[in-house]
Amino acid sequence: RLGLERADTAEKALSVIVDLLEKYGQGGNCMESHMAFTYHNSFLIADRKEAWVLETSGKYWAAEKVEGGVRNISNQLSITTKIDKEHPELKEYAKSNGWWDGEKEFDFAATYSYVNTARMTTSGGRYCEGYKLLNKHKGSITSEIMMEILRDKESGINMEGGFMTTGSMVSVLPQQPSLPCIHFFTGTPDPAR
Repeated sequence: RLGLERADTAEKALSVIVDLLEKYGQGGNCMESHMAFTYHNSFLIADRKEAWVLETSGKYWAAEKVEGGVRNISNQLSITTKIDKEHPELKEYAKSNGWWDGEKEFDFAATYSYVNTARMTTSGGRYCEGYKLLNKHKGSITSEIMMEILRDKESGINMEGGFMTTGSMVSVLPQQPSLPCIHFFTGTPDPAR
């Protein structure tokens, strides 16, 4: 929310978020119940001209500029070796903890997933299924198709049970500045409705 308030581009919003992460860290319970459940975060940040994926692990982070095609995030780290921006001590911290030898190519997801509490048993399938659904419509994704993808329960995109999806958002961001941006939000706790 502060990225939206304080920045006028996706890249500047990324900077706002990582600056706040450096200053305050992350925290907070992810559930309303008394069970303590926290995890690190992934962000898909877009404006009319570009998009970024930002993924965090504690105060450490990596960002990937989306160059085309389709891209999704889920409850796991997905940035691998294409890192366009990073925490200045990202690799050194991994090396000092014995997670990366400094020799092989650095892979953020493989290295930091070891300490990331977001390793839920269903997240890999959910991420992969989301990617498949987006790829199926690559080049012809409309707001209606995106809404159908976000309603999909079989893939796990729209989760049910102990962890439930409670809202979804679809944004249309035309590259032409004369056209308005349109944002659709679910009006019920279940995006399938």
